[in-house]
Amino acid sequence: MATSDYEAKKYENDEAFRIVDSLTIEEALQININNEPFMVTMRTPGDDIQLVRGLLHSEGIINDSSFSPDIILKKESKNGIINAVELSIPKDKLGNAYANSRSLLSVSSCGICGRKELDELSFIGKVIDEERQFNVATIQSMFHKMNLRQSAFKQSGGSHAAAAFTFGGEILSSKEDIGRHNAVDKVVGDLIINGQLKDAAAITVSGRISYEIIIKAFKAKIPVLCAVSAPSTLAVDYAKELGITLLAFCRHNRATCYSNPQRISPSKLNSKAS
Repeated sequence: MATSDYEAKKYENDEAFRIVDSLTIEEALQININNEPFMVTMRTPGDDIQLVRGLLHSEGIINDSSFSPDIILKKESKNGIINAVELSIPKDKLGNAYANSRSLLSVSSCGICGRKELDELSFIGKVIDEERQFNVATIQSMFHKMNLRQSAFKQSGGSHAAAAFTFGGEILSSKEDIGRHNAVDKVVGDLIINGQLKDAAAITVSGRISYEIIIKAFKAKIPVLCAVSAPSTLAVDYAKELGITLLAFCRHNRATCYSNPQRISPSKLNSKAS
């Protein structure tokens, strides 16, 4: 259940009338690890196992991507929505980030909310050096495929989407959530669960790009990231340093590449920013 109907009053052309609108659901999900509260994140219910698995990977909570802990869904709300999950993770599988848990509320729009110190944003990893290329026309077709799967957005207009693709433009996973980074976590988690993470070459996202989504793509070793809207300056800086090809303003047969353009092959399509 990604949306819920709400009554509203609409004003248009000097007229007022009652309507029923579908709104994207945002509810809390508590994550408990080894019988201890770990964190609370706000998200759109659905694909909770994929969300948790992707979050554990991108946040460095699990140090082995091949390890899949049992995720037990618990505590249903009165509407039948899961609001807590329980995980059992051996100590030798817990990454360094586990000791620096956010321990506070993480909202669906902010990838750093609840962190204790700015130093926690640092990380170490090998730069992505993938040499294969994408054609700009393939990028446009990927967004078309993702858009076709945005059922929650079509109902509410209030959800974000992310999707993963192969170099050939084949879609591997597509997820929606009220939070941009939650949608990415759901996709990464889905790829891990289905053993397809190594096949993923690109991620498309429906909104803007900030640095935390760059980090999630990097942790998943996905070399190309494409967005409908603008990137932040920090996102571009991180993408350059980490070897990620970042494209933004991917709409109306246009795309602007801000980092590592060697992976984009020429096309007849206009690649100037809109």
